Amino acid sequence: MSQFNSAIEKYNTALSERNYISAAEQLGKAQNCLKILKSRKGFELKVLKSLGIELTVQKQNMLYHLGEEWQKLAVWKLPPTKDPSSLEMILKTELHLCTQPSTDENGSAPILGSVLQALAILGELNTKLKFFSQLLLNYILKPLVSYPSLHVLVETQPQGVILRFESTKADLEHPPPAEVFLKLKLVLELLHTHLLDVPVENQRGEEENKVVLAEVLGDLIWEEISESIIKDCLVYSIPTNSTKLEQYEEVIKATEQFENDLKGMKYLKGDATELLKYARNVNSHFASKKCQDVIVTARNLMTSEIHNTVKITPDSKVTVPKLQSPGGGKVKQPKSPSHEAPALENEAKLSQHTFSLPTCRISESVEKLMELAYQTLSEATTSNKPCAIQLFYTVRNIFHLFYDVVPTYHKENLQKLPQLSAIHHNNCMYIAHHLLTLGHQFRYRLPVPLSDGAATFVDMVPGFRRLGTETFLAQMRLQKGELLDRLSNARSFINMEDEDNYTAAHKAIRQVIHQLSRLGKVWQDVLPVGIYCKAMGTLLNTAITEMVNKITALEDISTEDGERLYTLCRTMIEEGPLVFTPLPEEGKNKKFQEEVPIYVQKWMKFKELMIILQANLQEIVDRWADGKGPLATEFSTNEVKSLIRALFQNTERRAAALAKIK
Repeated sequence: MSQFNSAIEKYNTALSERNYISAAEQLGKAQNCLKILKSRKGFELKVLKSLGIELTVQKQNMLYHLGEEWQKLAVWKLPPTKDPSSLEMILKTELHLCTQPSTDENGSAPILGSVLQALAILGELNTKLKFFSQLLLNYILKPLVSYPSLHVLVETQPQGVILRFESTKADLEHPPPAEVFLKLKLVLELLHTHLLDVPVENQRGEEENKVVLAEVLGDLIWEEISESIIKDCLVYSIPTNSTKLEQYEEVIKATEQFENDLKGMKYLKGDATELLKYARNVNSHFASKKCQDVIVTARNLMTSEIHNTVKITPDSKVTVPKLQSPGGGKVKQPKSPSHEAPALENEAKLSQHTFSLPTCRISESVEKLMELAYQTLSEATTSNKPCAIQLFYTVRNIFHLFYDVVPTYHKENLQKLPQLSAIHHNNCMYIAHHLLTLGHQFRYRLPVPLSDGAATFVDMVPGFRRLGTETFLAQMRLQKGELLDRLSNARSFINMEDEDNYTAAHKAIRQVIHQLSRLGKVWQDVLPVGIYCKAMGTLLNTAITEMVNKITALEDISTEDGERLYTLCRTMIEEGPLVFTPLPEEGKNKKFQEEVPIYVQKWMKFKELMIILQANLQEIVDRWADGKGPLATEFSTNEVKSLIRALFQNTERRAAALAKIK
């Protein structure tokens, strides 16, 4: 009991003299005395309780004093907001480290060492440094990583140092690692010199039980600051091009040096940390970053406008970086799919454009997308095996993404705008065309298993052809529907003697011609000539087939009806071919307009119908020619008989003519 009282008395004396180490040790002795008293039997509980309360009060009193001293030693001036999210706020931060007066009144020990050692003895050092470490992270260390323009200013004063910030114009959006390491090292060196480089022992003063202050702070801040360095700095320093990977050695060396410097100041202990592991694992990060960048670029291209087009000709080539030949010999240019096919080793030679795409227009974004695929595969050929494989499958993912994204993202425009559906059709055919040979061009420059046959895109070809065809066919169905709607206004070509009926029919024909002409213009120079002619031929065929069906279904055609029907048909015959304008040069379209019968299946049948509308009975019989004439080629027996009955009155001559149609 007397020992307890003695310890408390000595504690009070030491505390009043600001001899914090001695005071903390006396509190420790009092604590031990209390433990001994508690272990003795028969000692009054009330006394023990009051002693315990006394000890707690004194400890809290000392912690208060130590807290006051600590606040004088490390003084923060923080911005008015709790969330230092802007550079403007961060610039208002200051940290004052006061190292004077250097000794207590008895001159026995520096105040700083005394305060920190007393906190260590009382077991409160971590709590104090934890709060300090959070302010250090949020207001100094992390901003230095995030803001390239932020720099540390150190002002030395008689009482200590002041740490504050200044902002200068930065060229880069993300600071280079070496620069960040330099800034952080400056701050940590400052703290080490003015705050943490004091000997702190436990109460027994044993050498092995010394508390290393820098180590305590290092444990508190390292995980968070290294995560910030990775997320806000190292990630952005990973190169996007394999040719720059060698230069990254500088970053790895800078990271190693930074860690070694921190070990020297005792902030770190042990081997490579997550920070250094991240920097050393650059190849994996490069592959991931490269693949991510490629996919982001590809997606941006896919969601850009389709109607910005470029012309593709049989001579068009994809721009590809030069590749090293697999044998390591001379450097040669890889053949893109649109290059000339090698000639066969005999007299029968293929055309130089046998495997080329026909002239058409594709989206500029799709051309860039294909260039991106070629460039990524080129890069894969110079990368290490894991990276090469990752890059190869990223290129496959680009095409999977196109297949999923484009039809969905552009759905409305592909349905509404005939020109875009035509461009999309070309885009898909262009991609499918390249996919046929894309894998083969790079296969032998890629690692196994890719070089053993896995490097192929041929399996994706049918899907892309189908995607292009389905979209265009859907547009064709839409256009056919519109043509038939317009022709439905012709009132089935009944009773053309009636002026209203004739006007309605004439207007319907004009609308059909106008629709076809408009389509001819929007598909002009876009679709390959062959596809253009087939598409326009199919639509014109839809219109004239509908006219043939309606006219052959008429039960009664007067002479005037026949004349007017003939006039309507002649309009279609004369103006129908003029909608075939696949080329912008007007003079070059004549050839295709003359070839209309090739593309319009019912063209000759339509012409025969016009002849019937103006022919007499004998001429019809002559054109039938016992089922061997041109009329018999286009019309069935029943159709011809039906037309004869509609056009001619019931006479013996008509009966004789009908008898010959068999």
